[in-house]
Amino acid sequence: MTPEELLYAKTHEWVGVETDSAGMKTAVVGLSAFALEALTDLVYINLPEVGSRAVAGEPFGEVESVKAVSDLYCPVDGEIVEVHDEAADDLERLGEDPYEYGWLIKIKIADESALANLMDYAAYQKQCEAEMN
Repeated sequence: MTPEELLYAKTHEWVGVETDSAGMKTAVVGLSAFALEALTDLVYINLPEVGSRAVAGEPFGEVESVKAVSDLYCPVDGEIVEVHDEAADDLERLGEDPYEYGWLIKIKIADESALANLMDYAAYQKQCEAEMN
């Protein structure tokens, strides 16, 4: 998925939606390039356990940089079905490739209505520009 195909939360998490053959939707969640650049040098990332409950707007983990510790927020409700532990162990690569390699968790979506609260790429770019000024 390219950045233009994704949805974005105000808190800088990106969401790609995958649909399986049975029609079940899964949210692939990562942290945007804008957020990773703002955080600069990452030193640690804490991700949840598979099987954990994800609640839209609630933290699912945290990322620590040399500057600060920041929460990672869930964009949708559901069950965490996969965690990208390799990304947590290779923070440099996470920053270099946030949209392919850099996914953090996958959530089996319980309620698709939360997707309506997310921004498309153009709206997210406007938010980032406003934050830079």
